[in-house]
Amino acid sequence: MIRIPMPNADEYAPFYAGYVARLEGGDVRPLLASQALSTARLLAATDEAKGLHRYAPGKWSVKETIGHLADAERIFAYRALRFARADGTALPGFDENAYVPQGRFDARPLAELAAELAAVRAATVTLFEGLPPEALERRGSANHHPVSVRALAAIIAGHEKHHVTLLRERYGLSG
Repeated sequence: MIRIPMPNADEYAPFYAGYVARLEGGDVRPLLASQALSTARLLAATDEAKGLHRYAPGKWSVKETIGHLADAERIFAYRALRFARADGTALPGFDENAYVPQGRFDARPLAELAAELAAVRAATVTLFEGLPPEALERRGSANHHPVSVRALAAIIAGHEKHHVTLLRERYGLSG
């Protein structure tokens, strides 16, 4: 199995530092796999009615948060694929606040969204496990900032950890 070392601070934009700082250990790869299981358990223990809960006015619902996680992970993994294959094309950013309403996540069953997130994570894990070690060091530009492939793996894991922490602490999810 490929080992995904933690990135250095010069491998990602400063606004991702909070996500990367949430991670412990020296290898991101096992965290990507273990998160899939723990997040699936959390969502399986959440009833459908709780899926529409918002902890404050104007905040995303639980379902919207899960939809956002799937969307963002797809984008981060796509960036990782492009840069791992030595594609030097600069990639644009994305506005998650514009994506979420278009996803209409509140109209979908929570179990369906959970299954989608699990499928996205399975694809992400497979992508990273299939990369040669030197591909992890490759860099590209996304949203006008340089980023390495291994940093994208850490951003994916840290981003999920951030939102799962919010789901537990602010939305009251447990499981």
